[in-house]
Amino acid sequence: MADPVTAQGGVPDWPVPPHVKAFFSSRQGGVSAAPWQSFNLGDHVGDAPEHVATNRSLLEKRLGVPPVFLQQVHGVEVLDIDAQTPHGQQADACWTAQPGVACTIMVADCLPVLFTDPAGTWVAAAHAGWRGLAGVDGLGVLEATLACCLRSAPEGLKAADVQVWLGPCIGPQAFEVGPEVRAALCASAPEADTAFTPHGANRYLADLALLARLRLQRAGVVSIFGNDGTPQWCTHTQTSLFFSHRRDAARLGSTGRMAACIWLERA
Repeated sequence: MADPVTAQGGVPDWPVPPHVKAFFSSRQGGVSAAPWQSFNLGDHVGDAPEHVATNRSLLEKRLGVPPVFLQQVHGVEVLDIDAQTPHGQQADACWTAQPGVACTIMVADCLPVLFTDPAGTWVAAAHAGWRGLAGVDGLGVLEATLACCLRSAPEGLKAADVQVWLGPCIGPQAFEVGPEVRAALCASAPEADTAFTPHGANRYLADLALLARLRLQRAGVVSIFGNDGTPQWCTHTQTSLFFSHRRDAARLGSTGRMAACIWLERA
């Protein structure tokens, strides 16, 4: 079975209003040389700045609207963006109700998470690695993003109304972690233990997409689409399609970044 996102030409398959647009880039179709070949969108990974600029221009052309790139730090900050928002502001999620600007998250193993409501009045995107999921005192980046959306959305919207798409990330067959990761994620959500499989002495394989689903469900979200943890969604496994920091950085010295984008189409 082909990767679901790639099979759709980079367009997520989920039941959102026609004016809600989303895109997930692969590593293919850009100008960068190895080890960033070829569609690297990260400006912090050692790639030639002119190559990154060209790739970002290609992305904007593909979207038809400007993407806003964040400085992601594995935190829980959510930024309200518009077309005038500069690149590089520190946050791990962003939200907008303005058409014509793309909430954009870069990944290379972490999980990109896209949000909208049934009427398509707003969109949001979050960067969810294990640190962002765990957050602080049980409040992770997904809960923070959801709270921002519900606070800013039309009155009466509930978590159960929100629609969420989980993009590609490192899969449960490849994401080996230590007991500190399991402890951090189970501390405020004991059900998270079901996402960890023992793997040798004091090590575990973690299902990042399942961890995100469990946290979203705990927060009241029921409409969750996309990554189901199967190998076709795995950035580590699908070498020709996806960048993977864990797979490539130690061996090649660096790797590129992909982008998950969501925006409201202009009327």
